[in-house]
Amino acid sequence: MASDDLVVNRVHSASTATPGRSINEIRNHQLVIDEPTHLGGPGVEITPADAFVSGVAACGVLLVQGRARETGIQLDKIEVDLEAVRHRSDTSVFQRIAMRFRLAGPSQQEGQALVEHYQTH
Repeated sequence: MASDDLVVNRVHSASTATPGRSINEIRNHQLVIDEPTHLGGPGVEITPADAFVSGVAACGVLLVQGRARETGIQLDKIEVDLEAVRHRSDTSVFQRIAMRFRLAGPSQQEGQALVEHYQTH
């Protein structure tokens, strides 16, 4: 595989003086992530799961927005609500993830096609 076919993301994560907290450097941004209190962390900042599902929801917004732009479909606004459910006894496995897309601008048929594009990519 040629190197121009690859996209590389780099993150540096480190512990802090606060147990259960990490500082994460992504390009020129810093993100503080806490373990939730039931796992012994301070639970003040977003959790690893919050960061993960935020990325999934943002991907939905941006992929649909990009597809609308590519196809010339008018998209005035898109919102995604995501709910992810896990057992407290094993938070490493998501039992269910549900996403709700709300689009302003496209027709019902166009909006459905945009969301279906996200679901297949």
